[in-house]
Amino acid sequence: MNSDALLGRVRKLLAMAEAEGLTDAARETYNAKAAELIAQYGIDRALVEEAGPARVAAADLVLEVHPPYARDKISLLASIVAPLGCRLVHRTERRAGATAHCAHLFGMDADLTRAQLLFTSLLVQQAHGLAVAVPPPWEDPRAFRRSWMAGFAVAVRQRLSAAEQAARSAAEPAANTGTSVALVLADRSARVDEHLASVYPRLRSARGRQLSGSGGRAGFDAGQRADLGTQSRVGATPAPRALG
Repeated sequence: MNSDALLGRVRKLLAMAEAEGLTDAARETYNAKAAELIAQYGIDRALVEEAGPARVAAADLVLEVHPPYARDKISLLASIVAPLGCRLVHRTERRAGATAHCAHLFGMDADLTRAQLLFTSLLVQQAHGLAVAVPPPWEDPRAFRRSWMAGFAVAVRQRLSAAEQAARSAAEPAANTGTSVALVLADRSARVDEHLASVYPRLRSARGRQLSGSGGRAGFDAGQRADLGTQSRVGATPAPRALG
């Protein structure tokens, strides 16, 4: 199956997974194959591109992430892009008295495509799960929801990391190109880092967030069921931060 066909199958699986009211068992049915396919797509595109005559350059794009819970949505995006070999810089700025959040993504085109596809779907799935998660009556609902979303993001990152590693291990002996898959991916990763450094030469690491809500376990469990198909301010003077 070619890469475009693989991506088409992933889109169909994700569309089914986004259906409201879907049972956990149905989501699990879609999940295993979809996670495998999206990881395979990334490997296939990498091998095809690196076999070509020209050295493929890293790319970047900026996504604006809207409220509510914009910072928490960016944490989900960071949990997606990191296993896929991309990087994320969280940028904020004041607009009309409010804080606007943007994610500046760096990666190879194929991996940025995968990341956007997954993020769009997982936002929908996360919203469905969050809508039916009931905070304890004694707890601030926003604190509960933030911790729930954090747990969801942790589960997504773990599952994507496992799927990517499995795809790389399976592809290594079957590449038949005379070049190690691991070396190909390492070289592409270095190009992404170089591009990131050229845009943000003074990048600093993000500070961890402290969340007080009790929804982390429920969010993690929801993230385990989700179909994968598979923090400080930045202004004119502070340096941006990397999350992915």
